[in-house]
Amino acid sequence: MLRAAALACLTASPAPACETALILAIDVSGSIDTADYRLQAEGLASALTDPEVAEALVRDQVALAVVHWSGMDQQKLSLPWQRMLSPASVAGFATRAAALPRAYQGSDTAVGQAVDFALAQFAVADCRRHVIDISGDGQENTGFTDARARTRAVAQGVTINAIAIEEPGPAFPITSYYHSRIITPEGFTVTARGLQDYAETLRLKLLRELAEPIG
Repeated sequence: MLRAAALACLTASPAPACETALILAIDVSGSIDTADYRLQAEGLASALTDPEVAEALVRDQVALAVVHWSGMDQQKLSLPWQRMLSPASVAGFATRAAALPRAYQGSDTAVGQAVDFALAQFAVADCRRHVIDISGDGQENTGFTDARARTRAVAQGVTINAIAIEEPGPAFPITSYYHSRIITPEGFTVTARGLQDYAETLRLKLLRELAEPIG
């Protein structure tokens, strides 16, 4: 009887499946100075621990990873995959994200290589949706593989969304670049008006990504 009851408990309440594997790909190229990097790292932690975001992450058992990217052959999996199984999981991941040392200093901007590196990381993420959340403040200026990388993402069924970090002013060249060259057809681009706006923009972006399936 006891064995039967234990088996019934195991089969009655299966663990929720992972809905989304989300890579947070952060620009650490030469245009990002030390203060800018801290704003990104702390902004990421702030966005993840927002009550609405944290609730969605745990609800869907989201798997998170953080990539730092810069110039050619400068991409690093700075925080490996972790499933958000509880509020404590989210809080711990956010704390580590805020304290991450910067992976690279003062190099070019290889957006296409960043996308390709992120694509390769999904081999270990057993989730229904695969999403790359890339942020940056400049267009690709080395490697020039962005169009091919996006094509590979589409072929693999990976969604690319973007945060374009724009300095205050009338033009939105980085937003246009990410929208036309980087995001996949079902993806979207949001704009942070300077890095002071990064945390709130990322918070709203995460809520949009996690609220309903993309595509």
